[in-house]
Amino acid sequence: MKKTIRYTLFFLLFSNLFFGQIFVQNYSNIANQVSQSNITANLTEFQNLGVKRRGTQPLENAYNWLRNKYLGFGYATSQLQEDTFANSSFTCKNLIVTKIGTLYPNTYVIICGHYDSIVGTGTNDNGSGTSAILEVARLLQNLPTDYSIKFIHFSGEEDGLIGSQHYVTTVVNGTTPKMNIKLVFNLDQVGGVAGAVNNTITCERDLSSPTTNNAASNTITNELITCVGLYSPLNTYLSNAYSSDYIPFENNNEVITGFYEKNESTHPHSSTDLLINMDPVFNYNVAKAATGAMLHFAVAQTTLGLNSIQEDYKISFYPNPTKEYLFINFCITPEDNYTLQLIDINGKIVQTEQISNPKQVETVNVSKLSKGIYLANLFSEKSSTRTKIIID
Repeated sequence: MKKTIRYTLFFLLFSNLFFGQIFVQNYSNIANQVSQSNITANLTEFQNLGVKRRGTQPLENAYNWLRNKYLGFGYATSQLQEDTFANSSFTCKNLIVTKIGTLYPNTYVIICGHYDSIVGTGTNDNGSGTSAILEVARLLQNLPTDYSIKFIHFSGEEDGLIGSQHYVTTVVNGTTPKMNIKLVFNLDQVGGVAGAVNNTITCERDLSSPTTNNAASNTITNELITCVGLYSPLNTYLSNAYSSDYIPFENNNEVITGFYEKNESTHPHSSTDLLINMDPVFNYNVAKAATGAMLHFAVAQTTLGLNSIQEDYKISFYPNPTKEYLFINFCITPEDNYTLQLIDINGKIVQTEQISNPKQVETVNVSKLSKGIYLANLFSEKSSTRTKIIID
């Protein structure tokens, strides 16, 4: 019986590596946990923060509101990064929240949207995208993903994309080697129109120069369209990317896609861009679609389907792939004693380590293992974590 369970486990684990885009029941289960009450509450709170113009106190208050949301979800302070940009007349901040992937920790799926506004409170443009991203971040916080995720809230979008341009110039291109980005998924103005039939979301692809990333953008956007159909009740409309925060990435030859409402509201950039003129149910359905898409893009490891699949996902393994040493980052100093098992593709335990009174970062020598894919099973009396490890 134990051998049968092991082979079944490994079939589920490794089949996800080789099969294409299909309906995943666990992805649907997670997308269905998007909360309408959370969406509406976030929109209301965002609106109450006021006009979030560059260099103003309401913009700073919105930044702190976002930080507190992520900390409330359980993200560690170390996962939150402030990216500040300024000139002689104003200072603005981008908020970047990083969730490390278990298989490709140095390759990032970015989901982003802006939180600044002009004239009005910007409840649709772009409190709607902000609220959807927050729900995605809440639901993915406890899930291991193959790829790392960056949840980014840009400022300065309404002033000519200066926040996202600053991030691309100073962070993406300022990293050595340059940051490796799998794709950028932008959400801007996805709140719908009050009183209208809002059942279609626009999915945006790259059709402009440079053209070398257009084919990949088309592929990713078609995957996004499929995810909308699989994990939400919305229809889709295929269109082109426009002037929003994915454009600096597109100009940097990154692969982009995005969401935008099909029924375009006439209220953005005015004092009437308010919740009363939106459709929060549409915003809720967009958040469901975005959640399903991010589970797909980042390859969430829900196929193991066990209750022990990282009850409290505070642990990361790096580098992955590795050759000699595997580091276990507990993010905060752990209180439990742990056992680490490394299991090969045949379900055999090939290495066991006892980790007593662990430090925040523990080192495991894996140099004696053959090259290949292994399951790392880290457990204590209170919790358990499983993830794929490649020995190169």
